[in-house]
Amino acid sequence: MFLRTTRSVSLTLAGQHLLEHCRQWLNWLDAMPDELQQISEGVERQINIVINNLLYQPQAAADLLTWLHQQYPFTRFQISRQVYMGVWDSLLYDDFHLAIGVTGSESLSNNISLLPLGEIGWQFVIAASHPLAQHPAPVLSDDILRRYPAINIEDTSRTLTRRVAWLLSGQKEIKVPDLSTKLACHLSGLGVGFLPERMCRPYVESGALVVRDVVNPRRPSPLSVAWKVAESGKVVSEIAALFETKNVLINGFLRMVDRPFI
Repeated sequence: MFLRTTRSVSLTLAGQHLLEHCRQWLNWLDAMPDELQQISEGVERQINIVINNLLYQPQAAADLLTWLHQQYPFTRFQISRQVYMGVWDSLLYDDFHLAIGVTGSESLSNNISLLPLGEIGWQFVIAASHPLAQHPAPVLSDDILRRYPAINIEDTSRTLTRRVAWLLSGQKEIKVPDLSTKLACHLSGLGVGFLPERMCRPYVESGALVVRDVVNPRRPSPLSVAWKVAESGKVVSEIAALFETKNVLINGFLRMVDRPFI
């Protein structure tokens, strides 16, 4: 463990490794009384939260995590971002305790509690420079639309049946990983499709995007907060209460929701 010379004594690599672990053990022992007290009060040791890509906002996630860490310093937190049925998939089949933005307003399981958040409205938009922006037809038919690529975000579900947001038979599909990329593809004139009303509103007002009527418009998407009843401790209940009481801390997650239920 030690290297001795005539003038000094130093640790070997094994000694340094042991010293580091001893420090970790001492820190763990120092924190153990408070950690045990938290567990006895019904506070979970680990909380995993999945967020719908439509509602995910980095600052909102950071604000929630900061608040949670301050309230529950001995609880470990993990956040995941998923798309469409991937949110339900994570909650039902993975080790996630709460989901922000599951699709629908009804639970897929008797063991899952649900709190409706509201609906996201959609607009069919294209770049001002796109050929369809000046098309003479007042309502664009499917035959007209399928000539141009649809920009879509792929459903991340692994167990549940995946959904396709919007794609016509015979139409080329270009898949992107998130809403920001989808928006950029629309703005560049690469393809066509639907975007959340609130997201595209400033670009429509500036003239960068053009809204067109289509034969088959996309219906609003209801979203909810969902959590596992059996695994709900103090932290999960506290997060659900933030949404139920309309706490300002969760406002960032509702930026895309234009018809809120809560």
